[in-house]
Amino acid sequence: MDWSIQEIARLAGTTSRTLRHYDDIGLLKPTRVASNGYRHYDDVALVRLQRILLLRELGLGLPQVAEVIEREKSEASALETHLALLRQEQERLARQIASVENTITALTEGGTLMAENMFDGFDHTQYKEEVEERWGAKAYADGDRWWRGMSGAEQDAWKKRVSDLNHDWIGAAESGIDPASDEAQALARRHVEWLSGVPGLPTDMKAYVTGLGEMYVADPRFGKNYGGPQGAEFVRDALRVYADGNL
Repeated sequence: MDWSIQEIARLAGTTSRTLRHYDDIGLLKPTRVASNGYRHYDDVALVRLQRILLLRELGLGLPQVAEVIEREKSEASALETHLALLRQEQERLARQIASVENTITALTEGGTLMAENMFDGFDHTQYKEEVEERWGAKAYADGDRWWRGMSGAEQDAWKKRVSDLNHDWIGAAESGIDPASDEAQALARRHVEWLSGVPGLPTDMKAYVTGLGEMYVADPRFGKNYGGPQGAEFVRDALRVYADGNL
């Protein structure tokens, strides 16, 4: 038995575009291609896709995912490793939930906030390896130093800026405007100004911005920030127009 690419995308909670991208880079080849050109996947491919998605959820970049999968040939053994990592993540989330519950209790019942417990389970360094692989160790170190140097209020302001930008991108994408329109290009300018506030960026901003746009589409984690695949494509196209004309 096998399943069409549309069925697999629906079952796995991903997109046909993502599966085609995995095919293009050799990460997940279809079991067969029908006469109409549609890709189909069997149960072996499904197990491989499960491993890919698990590794992506753990924060690995696509090159790292490919390396891990090729290194661990035994599917059962590899899934045992995944399971152990998922249990570690489950434990971290449990600590994070308990931390937030304790803070709520302290705020609502007049208790004392315990600073040493408030951030248990939180870790902004979880993507360290991926950032270093994409842009180098210096880029991560500069960004990490910059973030840690902010006050709590400054970090909150930065997060709100990102949230507002993402919200406006989603609204623009859903409105159906042209990525080259003045409204979309104003958002692209804000996006680039936001990126420019982070230290350690590459000197070739045009290549950097267009590359990020492609990553927003290829990586479902980023696509979620813009309302899904179509929103991510809109952001990519708008950034590409802006980069071509201004960077």
